[in-house]
Amino acid sequence: MERLHVKKGDTVLVLSGKDKGKTGKVIEALPKAGKIVVEGVHKVKRHMKPSQTMPQGGIVVKEAALASSKVMLVCPACNKPTRIGKTLLASGKYTRACKKCNEVIDKDK
Repeated sequence: MERLHVKKGDTVLVLSGKDKGKTGKVIEALPKAGKIVVEGVHKVKRHMKPSQTMPQGGIVVKEAALASSKVMLVCPACNKPTRIGKTLLASGKYTRACKKCNEVIDKDK
């Protein structure tokens, strides 16, 4: 999977799994793996060996990657989970748009 429907900084709603119904901001997008990392969602515990950065070692709780197909983008304009459509801008480029309110999502471009 090369292209994702969400980008870093988007707010998403988790559709399935143990974190179903939770919303969070996308911290990292991994398009080659088809996965994303969402802030405060899908937390896992990792046992760390002592190192120079962590001399004590111990158990670290952090967010793990989850499949991008398990999340739905939350529209910044209407604040509802939505599918994504493509809209042609005056500049000739296509951009992401909300299917519910037809508002352009990527306004910075």
